[in-house]
Amino acid sequence: MPAQPTAPARRFAPLLLAAALGLLSGCASLNPFAASAPKPAELTAFAPSGEIRTAWQARIGASGGYVFQPAVVGDSVFAASHDGAVARFQDGQMLWKATVGELSAGVGSDGKLVVVVSTGGDVIALDADSGAQRWRAVAGVEVLAPPAVTASVVVARASDGRLLGFNAADGTRRWVYQRAMPTLSLRNAAGMRVDERGLMVGYPGGKVVALNIENGSLLWELAVASPRGVTELERITDVAGTPVTTRGEICAVAYQGRAGCFDLSNGRALWSREFSSSTGLARDTRFIFIADDGDVVHGLDAFSGASAWKQDALKRRQLTRPIVAGGFVMVADLEGNVHALNRESGQFVARLRTDGSAIVADPQPLGLSRFVVQTRDGGIFALEAQ
Repeated sequence: MPAQPTAPARRFAPLLLAAALGLLSGCASLNPFAASAPKPAELTAFAPSGEIRTAWQARIGASGGYVFQPAVVGDSVFAASHDGAVARFQDGQMLWKATVGELSAGVGSDGKLVVVVSTGGDVIALDADSGAQRWRAVAGVEVLAPPAVTASVVVARASDGRLLGFNAADGTRRWVYQRAMPTLSLRNAAGMRVDERGLMVGYPGGKVVALNIENGSLLWELAVASPRGVTELERITDVAGTPVTTRGEICAVAYQGRAGCFDLSNGRALWSREFSSSTGLARDTRFIFIADDGDVVHGLDAFSGASAWKQDALKRRQLTRPIVAGGFVMVADLEGNVHALNRESGQFVARLRTDGSAIVADPQPLGLSRFVVQTRDGGIFALEAQ
């Protein structure tokens, strides 16, 4: 099912895997475009105590109704757009640009391959140095999330829940992982986490699974949350965004569910509390940062889950997943504003407006104090918090 141009894909009108799409028309609480939906909070003035500086900016095509997340490898930024443009930027200079046909997902990269997915379900791998096409493989399914790329395997996440592993050298299919899916789930571009412990993916039903990326075999799974309620809408409990890992822990949050951190060695909950988010979370050494479904930003103690602070002045502004940069908590919104919050208190530190169009993809770190955002109109902004 193609994405609808009027609905930001991360804002999650539920994806009806059967004919239940019509439910949205009668449910304003789940449809942000209903006439009765509350308006976004007006931005209020504050005395800045820091600065968000534009290090460089560039342009790629618009995202249309899809979410395109830039990939950062070293000091290179790889970006793509719905009209099929894929490009590599470095310090604001475009090193190459390729055109590969209409796209629905991207970008994934390990610095050697740059991988995107077409609206027709083709996985397309380009050479990171030149932009030349290395291979094109048929997935045959809709893909909305950026692929995961390693030296040996490229993984595409289909909208129907399947994970498809391709040989990174030539695009041949290596494995498929499939699990039962609930009737309703969020339509989003949730990513995948890859490290030496495997491929970690959040799923509908409140589960996080880890796979052996070489063969797709299940290593373990844990429950972040369990579905509750009577109706199918009430029971939507998808793990949101990309799970966050540290040396011994994995942290995640579910829509209409819970947030928590878990011991990676045995899956035991270190802490867990009721929460609902459709974008995911960020973590530093002391705090967990989450924007909830009302776009209230929360700072939680990373070791207990206790509330440290909340910032409610950005309600209904369709915030991105938070990111930590330059010691600040950064979130972006539906009008292209980037907000810096004090990580200790949640107070506003600085604000910068990009090109006025929505930022819906997760901001990506570019070193310790810089990060990259891509706007819906195609602006690529490398920003520095200080």
